[in-house]
Amino acid sequence: MKRWAWIVAGLYGLILVALTAPAIMLAFAPRASWREAGQAFIAWPYWFWLLVMMAGQFALLSVPARVASRRPITRGSLWPTLLAGGLMMGGLVAGAAGCVYEFLFRDQGKGNWIGWVAVALGGLTWSIWLVVFFRMSKRRDAPDLVTRQCRALIKGSILELLIAVPTHIVARSRDYCCAGFMTFIGLTMGVSVMLFSFGPAVFFLYVERWKRLHPEQQSANGV
Repeated sequence: MKRWAWIVAGLYGLILVALTAPAIMLAFAPRASWREAGQAFIAWPYWFWLLVMMAGQFALLSVPARVASRRPITRGSLWPTLLAGGLMMGGLVAGAAGCVYEFLFRDQGKGNWIGWVAVALGGLTWSIWLVVFFRMSKRRDAPDLVTRQCRALIKGSILELLIAVPTHIVARSRDYCCAGFMTFIGLTMGVSVMLFSFGPAVFFLYVERWKRLHPEQQSANGV
């Protein structure tokens, strides 16, 4: 079942790659060109972000993979899922902070303080939600914990997009250098986390399909 978790995480990464250029074209139309959109693929921060999102997706799937494999769920095995959920919440808050900054200050900000503020807010949110998810793990069984995490991530991504979409529209109407760049990052985080939260559901669809295709192995395992 761990192999199926890798497949789902890889599928998630492929979806993000496939959506990259169209998302850039849509967000910065009509000024953006396909050539400019393609330059994202040669920037190291893009690949770093992609690797982090894929690693987080696999961490979120670690508990469902254990459940599907009928392996014991220990306290230690929950930590990757808890950390991944908190990290995505932190990313949403950091993206929203960047959107609000660009909406309020345009390009009039002094220095790079907003970057440190966004990182600090993201880290604080990560810590807070890590505590929330950890306390939740004491009262819920593993499948219910993952389900509730995903629900929280979906709600958080929707709220973040309610900030990112309007601020991006306003930023794109302004005439200054890099208009809409920070709000685009907010859009990217919102959509990425929303897709991220569907990973466990897709994983269980794969698992059910595998069970139907290999009933003899299920009988041998006593499932």
